[in-house]
Amino acid sequence: LDVIVCSMTRLSRAPMPATPKLFACWTPSPGASYNLDSMKENTPLQLADYIRTIPNFPKPGIQYRDITTLLENPEGLARTVDEIAEKVQGQGITCIAGIEARGFIFGPTVAYKLGLGFVPLRKPGKLPGKIISMSYKLEYGEDELQLHEDALTKDDKVFLIDDLIATGGTAEAAAKLIQQTGATLSGCGFVIDLPDLGGMKRLRDMGLDCFALCEFEGG
Repeated sequence: LDVIVCSMTRLSRAPMPATPKLFACWTPSPGASYNLDSMKENTPLQLADYIRTIPNFPKPGIQYRDITTLLENPEGLARTVDEIAEKVQGQGITCIAGIEARGFIFGPTVAYKLGLGFVPLRKPGKLPGKIISMSYKLEYGEDELQLHEDALTKDDKVFLIDDLIATGGTAEAAAKLIQQTGATLSGCGFVIDLPDLGGMKRLRDMGLDCFALCEFEGG
């Protein structure tokens, strides 16, 4: 992301402050695509407009949905956290769970917003206490999620958060791991859905309530 620091001067007769206010302005990075029509003056930005697409990353044919431009924008980040929290509140949730790694960005911020605790679902070898685990298949091989065995109880009502859902393999493993503790998984929330890859349907077929704040076509 290219950042330009701009100084804004006042046109009124009010005295100028000793230090001018500074605003961060951004210019599109080469190779990235944005919804520029929504960025015109007086056109409200949609949440997807804060997310840039990087073609052919991490390998040819992949359209990478880059959330760093969303995170770097104060309004975009605040809207993301507020919209997830608004959808989750009122369900009697006792804690928020998040999937390593980007679920650790949105999960704790939503938990803080709602006055709840946060439970991390981690990759192998990261948790020091006694753990339970759930394996899942990748395109090439397998991976695993782990959870401290005492992190949740049957009295907990959990909401799972991650940044993106694609094929849904990781989210499905996370959901099963939470359910393995005896806790109730109330639902799952994502910032981005790639509906063509079927992950959201996969979770709904498990009987889970799910939502995403925005979606992109393709992979």
